[in-house]
Amino acid sequence: MQQDLNRVIEQVSKEKGIDKSILISALENAMISAAKKTFGHQRKIEAQFNPEIGEVELFEAKTVVETVADPATEITLSEAKENLDPDAEMGDELLSKLDSSLFGRIAAQAAKQNIVQRVRDAEREIIYNEFKGREGQLVNGIVQRFEKRNIIVNLGRTDAILPEKEQVPRERYRQGDRIRAYIVSVEITGRGPQIILSRTHPGMLIQLFAQEVPEIYEAIVEVKGAAREPGGRAKIAVISHDPDVDPVGACVGMKGTRVQAVVQELRGEKIDIVHWIPDQAEYVCRALAPAKVSKIIIDDDGHSMEVVVPDDQLSLAIGRKGQNVRLAARLTGWRIDVRSEAEAEEETRKARQSIGAIPGINDIVAELLYQEGFKSAEEIAESDLEDILDVEGVSREKAEALHKSAKEYVVEKRRKEEEEAAIAKQQAAELAASELAAAASAASEPAAADVAADAVMNKEP
Repeated sequence: MQQDLNRVIEQVSKEKGIDKSILISALENAMISAAKKTFGHQRKIEAQFNPEIGEVELFEAKTVVETVADPATEITLSEAKENLDPDAEMGDELLSKLDSSLFGRIAAQAAKQNIVQRVRDAEREIIYNEFKGREGQLVNGIVQRFEKRNIIVNLGRTDAILPEKEQVPRERYRQGDRIRAYIVSVEITGRGPQIILSRTHPGMLIQLFAQEVPEIYEAIVEVKGAAREPGGRAKIAVISHDPDVDPVGACVGMKGTRVQAVVQELRGEKIDIVHWIPDQAEYVCRALAPAKVSKIIIDDDGHSMEVVVPDDQLSLAIGRKGQNVRLAARLTGWRIDVRSEAEAEEETRKARQSIGAIPGINDIVAELLYQEGFKSAEEIAESDLEDILDVEGVSREKAEALHKSAKEYVVEKRRKEEEEAAIAKQQAAELAASELAAAASAASEPAAADVAADAVMNKEP
């Protein structure tokens, strides 16, 4: 400790990127801790770094009192004037320098450990603060090692974790490979900062485009959203704040160079770039590209859209294993139900037929109910009266009569269906019994045939 510490502090400060004041404070605290272990914890000891001599000086503080009760912290006025300060007065707190050479080996080692720990803590805090401000950004690193299925990535000053769930399926890395990833979160733990990376987060797609497309960096083009199925397909929605700049064209780049750079980084992940517009119906249509849309029915209450496409576009709209419609739903935030024109026409025919079967309803009212969203007589019967009153041109008196008629019709319809089901069940049982009886008769076992027939007739199907 008696060596010039100025050079050491300067060197450590540069190497670790730690402020000198933090190192000096660590030194002073370590010296106080070591001094108390040597001289006793009951004594008041202060430390101060002296840059002129490159040492941490230690001082013992004592209070001037008339009668000493604690010799470790108090001193009489006469003794204080004789040994410390001729001008001392009652109540003064006087400092006397301690000889740090009296420290033992154990105390010195404890001081060293204290300093090392403080430096380590300060370094961890600096790293945490540095990366905490970079959440949501891309970072480059080198694959350091593998822990179970997690990848440990060396970021230079610290390591980060790329968990298995944040890795793209079919992507493989070896030790020493360069890797680019998205910082999901930065947390402080007992072992220091824990930085979680991701290669599957939609934010990575956005940040890659921000690096490749100057218009995004300059805020001329804005990314409104992104959705990914990592390793397969992705969709990104963009809008331009400059009427002279085409947002999709800006992201594609000359001869597709910009989007291809992103695709290459994502190892061949296909990317659809969608032009975002405020009209949500049109936005959903664009999100379902390359499929063409014939018609859209919007349900604001359920935040869903029924999308009708030409029959030959159905598989294209849905995508491989439902991928296209799934990504469109995530991108737009709407629940999307895709169906073909033939299917929609068949549902429309059945819906109109069901509503038109209600006694006392005319074609105009039936069509109005269908246009309002009712798809069957059962829906009308089970709905609230207020829902029917929302239909334009339907008075309360007509709505009440219609509601009552629908309920009676549905009850009667279900009764008939139950009767038909019971008859069908009876006929099936009789047929089975007849077949068994015929089989037994053919085997010349009439008694067995009677038993079999009775058993079938009395058995619940």
